[in-house]
Amino acid sequence: MSVRSQSLFLNREISWLEFNARVLQEAQDSKTPLLERLRFFCIFHANLDEFFMVRVASLHRKIREGDKKPDPAGLDAQKQLDLISARVRELQEASSRLYEEKLLPALAKEKIRILKAEELSPSQAAHADEFFDREVYPVLTPIAVNQANPFPRLPGLAVNLAVFLEQEKSLGADLRLALVQVPSRLPGICRLPGGDGIEFCWLSDVIRRGLGKLFPGHSIREAAGFRIARDAEVELDDEGQDDYVRMLESELKKRRKAQPIRVEHEESMSVELRDRLAHGLAVDESRLMALRGPIDPRPLLALPDLPGFDKLRYKPQPPLMPPVFEQGREVFELMREGDILLHHPYDSFEPVVEFIQAAAEDPEVLAIKQVLYRTSGKASPLVKALIRAAEMGKQVTVLIELTARFDEERNISWAKDLEDAGAHVLYGLAHLKVHAKIALVVRREPSGIRRYVHLGTGNYNERTSRLYTDFGLLTAADDIGRDASGFFNTITGYSEPPSFNRLVMSPLGLREKILSAIRREADWAKSGQVSGILAKMNSLVDPAIIEALGEAGCAGVPVRLNVRGICCLRPGLPKQSENIKVVSIVDRYLEHSRAFVFRNGGNAEVYLSSADWMPRNLDRRVELMFPVTQEAHKSRVIEALEAAFSDNQKARLLKSDGSYERPGAGRSEPVRAQESLYRRNVEDRERFRAVTPVRFEPIEGKH
Repeated sequence: MSVRSQSLFLNREISWLEFNARVLQEAQDSKTPLLERLRFFCIFHANLDEFFMVRVASLHRKIREGDKKPDPAGLDAQKQLDLISARVRELQEASSRLYEEKLLPALAKEKIRILKAEELSPSQAAHADEFFDREVYPVLTPIAVNQANPFPRLPGLAVNLAVFLEQEKSLGADLRLALVQVPSRLPGICRLPGGDGIEFCWLSDVIRRGLGKLFPGHSIREAAGFRIARDAEVELDDEGQDDYVRMLESELKKRRKAQPIRVEHEESMSVELRDRLAHGLAVDESRLMALRGPIDPRPLLALPDLPGFDKLRYKPQPPLMPPVFEQGREVFELMREGDILLHHPYDSFEPVVEFIQAAAEDPEVLAIKQVLYRTSGKASPLVKALIRAAEMGKQVTVLIELTARFDEERNISWAKDLEDAGAHVLYGLAHLKVHAKIALVVRREPSGIRRYVHLGTGNYNERTSRLYTDFGLLTAADDIGRDASGFFNTITGYSEPPSFNRLVMSPLGLREKILSAIRREADWAKSGQVSGILAKMNSLVDPAIIEALGEAGCAGVPVRLNVRGICCLRPGLPKQSENIKVVSIVDRYLEHSRAFVFRNGGNAEVYLSSADWMPRNLDRRVELMFPVTQEAHKSRVIEALEAAFSDNQKARLLKSDGSYERPGAGRSEPVRAQESLYRRNVEDRERFRAVTPVRFEPIEGKH
């Protein structure tokens, strides 16, 4: 790759850290409701955990394997680790200051207090000690660390106390080291009685108070918390394996013993204790991270949903039932009349649930086929409906992607329930992760067999559908139905991939379709015709697509990209990317949809997809892209994508140096894309009601 070409690229890992910095900015923003700020604070740290367990772990593996190949931006693994370390320390310091100087005082002002051990009143201290004796002490297992008992295998992300002990009968002797794991099954923060408002303390502090009861005959010289993040990548070699589930379960057990990638510890930990810890874990100094804030903020996620503090949360925006579904007609009839576009969470996810539930109960439905990547688990109404359909004798085929990262064990559990009910369950494909979002219902009708299809950009999870922005399409179009059958035959059997009419599938043609569409826009621009690319995705990483976008921009194509997270394309470079604009929105909903608009000489093509523009999605996953053909639906998708470029509150513009800046409202009216799209949804329904007398009301709490 040439130096000129390298200059077009930003490093993937640093770009991701800048995304997480934008998450942290939402926690820092005083205009964000307080409990939502706390939620963003927790999300920032959860994101960082995953980043270390997956991305940083991958870089360490490259170094161990001697892989010195640079990334498209020209950085080798060690250089990337050096940059990551410096940026993470900056972000961690900002996070600690935010927690101690802003969040805790603001919460206290609202009478929500998180107390340190020394801040407990006598009655609260007595309550904590009684709780320790009754609920905590029986669960704890102190572990001595010495020559006879080497350092134990500690679970990833669990909080532990490292304790230095001194024998009371042998004062002055070498300090003994012991470990106490904070039980993950108990609440990480404990409610305290009394006080003015609601008060909590950390479970680790409750345990710290009771350590003397665990080590009689010893004095506690020091006790400091720490937490390990381990390599979480699952490596599967399915050649010759006849039990995919058992193989995955074995790999998950290996994950629990994997190499520590990062060790976070309390800043107050002494140098001597820190050295003993590093030696016992066999990690060097570079993997240690001292923290002033909480070692594990995840228990704080219980606070944003505290009852009685509505003023400290976002104003409710309950998903709305699309008016067409409020007429009391069955879903198959509605789909026969025309495609139905859904935009979650502005539109309710209930029509998708209703589609599968109706298929399960309808005696004319012969088969249901569906790909499931992440769901809400055994309680999912979709999973329950599939189980019900199988029990009723319908042919139910479910492809479950067991390797959906961090959901593997949950997916194994309810996959077995489906099998027990009589469903035919497939567990992914050799060497390919199945990430497509599709459900096919085959129904017997007077005119013959008819297919009904749902396609989406997001997961079949009714819970996250209220938090993630995604598009979905319900259709009874014959050509898409035939494509859907061909897709399932390909991934469940031995049939050769079909020549699709409307669907585009990776790794068989999706990359080529995208590159062809981008180059076609360049041709339109060169001929003086209408051209333009408007695209929305979670991540933009693929080198070939980035170079094609740069070439299209140089040809005069206006390229506008809404990329929530990683963007490896550097915009604004003279004669390389000066015609490209990149925006990112971080707001109350996670921007998750993938949508692509190509102006095509004035005859715009609009696509929705499960795939980001990343090598893994285009080359190593089964993904689907599908067209939006009805003009009203095209307009709605384009309007949603355009909204991001009008946002002057939650949008950030990517600069050529890789940093982001807020556009600023200036004298303009404040515009927030997610709020404006919700308002537009309400207004559309009001207009529908004006001409169609139907029941209309938000479906608050239906999920």
